[in-house]
Amino acid sequence: MEADDEIYANGGEESTRKPIISGEQLDIEAYACLYTGRTKITRLLFIADHCDNPSMKMEALRMAYDEIKKGENTQLFREVVQKIDGRLGPNYAMDCDWCEMVDRRADQRKDKLESELNAYRTNLIKESIRMGYNDFGDFYYAHGSLGDAFKSYVRTRDYCTTSKHIIHMCMSAILVSIEMGQFTHVTSYVGKAEQTPEALDNVTVSKLRCAAGLAHLEAKKYKLAARKVCQHSAFNLFP
Repeated sequence: MEADDEIYANGGEESTRKPIISGEQLDIEAYACLYTGRTKITRLLFIADHCDNPSMKMEALRMAYDEIKKGENTQLFREVVQKIDGRLGPNYAMDCDWCEMVDRRADQRKDKLESELNAYRTNLIKESIRMGYNDFGDFYYAHGSLGDAFKSYVRTRDYCTTSKHIIHMCMSAILVSIEMGQFTHVTSYVGKAEQTPEALDNVTVSKLRCAAGLAHLEAKKYKLAARKVCQHSAFNLFP
């Protein structure tokens, strides 16, 4: 293959696919569009941290800045602003007003969640307690507190009343564990999910096998990783 051959995101006809890579130049926007949410931000920051091309580095930081402001993770926002260090002009500087607004809204949301959960506990409403802990997990995840998100998701286990609830708990725990790099937890919760096969559809099975493959890969068990990933042709399954 020639060095300037075009590499496309997901294959397809050259006339309908925009090249992501041409020679040594990466089309960061086309690449980033393949992902959403935290995954998109993480990949942009990886490019910024490892790319030797200054223009590509700043483009990745610019896109990360814009994407973070769609969410609620003010700590990550501050880190990206520090990485930019004023090199993108005043439009990509520290936005203290935005941070204060998001943090204030987060405090209000947290107080509301705590009040609701306490009421559910008092009334011993099992399903509501489960949903309350799950809402806390979503809250912490959105704000980048992955350890607290993991704890909240796992706490729903005692209040699961159906197999689907157990699968939901396991998938949430797996997603957060992957982001934290805690692959022992990944393996554990993949195993727990596989113990309820009646609630597993094909997409969920593929996600579990990909997660197990990542855990094997991290442990340098490459043959096992390949077997798991090849069991299902599943890509981009985690949002």
